[in-house]
Amino acid sequence: MPIRKCLLAVLAAFAAAVAPAQAQNFPTRPITLIIPFAPGGSTTIVGRGVAEKMSELLGEKIIVDNRPGAGGTVGTRAVAKSEPDGYTLVLGYTGTLAIGPSLYRNVGYDPRKDFAPIGMIGNAPNSLVVNPSFAPKTVAELIAYAKANPGKVNFGSAGAGTASHITGEYFARAAGITLVHIPYKGTGPALTDLLGGHIPMAFAPIPASHSNVTAGKLRALAVTSTTRSGLLPDVPTIAESGIAGFDASLYYGLAAPAGTPRPIIDKLNKALRDALASDEVKRQLGNDGTEITPGSPEDYAALIDKDEKKWAQLVKASGVEPE
Repeated sequence: MPIRKCLLAVLAAFAAAVAPAQAQNFPTRPITLIIPFAPGGSTTIVGRGVAEKMSELLGEKIIVDNRPGAGGTVGTRAVAKSEPDGYTLVLGYTGTLAIGPSLYRNVGYDPRKDFAPIGMIGNAPNSLVVNPSFAPKTVAELIAYAKANPGKVNFGSAGAGTASHITGEYFARAAGITLVHIPYKGTGPALTDLLGGHIPMAFAPIPASHSNVTAGKLRALAVTSTTRSGLLPDVPTIAESGIAGFDASLYYGLAAPAGTPRPIIDKLNKALRDALASDEVKRQLGNDGTEITPGSPEDYAALIDKDEKKWAQLVKASGVEPE
């Protein structure tokens, strides 16, 4: 055998022997979980919920690092380029792994090739919420109002290219109306302006909006899933409200950079599934409107593939041009 091939074989055997030992000792220092949006949105709510319990289970702190920008792609790209050692993770999200690759010409990562999926967390629909001072009280009234005031109705989102943005464009196109998009650096800032009356409406994930809805500070006109939310059972779906077939649910999960050793991925997956099975995380995420859907790394990889194909079609249907 040539010396070079022999050396490569020895290195491969060494790596195979070392990986299980690394996983057995992992983690030996704090882990960073990058949430690619500003604090206050659904990704932070979901990410912090699982990070706290996983920290307890792994015996090392998981530090949440919010890195907003470009519809969540800045923080997501940072993880794709990080060392694949299990110490830098990303809160995977429909907006970044399914929408961003279709919306941005130079997103800087491939959702299928540049990440090692750890596992799913759950899903939640967006909600169409308005300031209580806004006249329309139903989706039908909103559509009529927008048709009577073309180009004068603003809607806020978590940022250009996020699920809430594309959902809004998709809704406007399906309803035959014109809405003006106002991008923010996360759902939290968008809801702050909505609560302050600076914008009349927004599309926001239920985990981020429901507390203000139940407190009467916002009015929910509809949810974007095909079935009603258990958290807001009296709020109809957009499909029920006259736009047949409308469906725009959001999915959350954890991922590491591609090349992260499988034994480490498996250890993180177990900690994630155990966290999701705990009463405190079930209660926390359930109270925020997230349906928990744990699974294997392969399950999450399949979901990323399916979700990206679906949202690529929605981006095209929305009429939004790639940036």
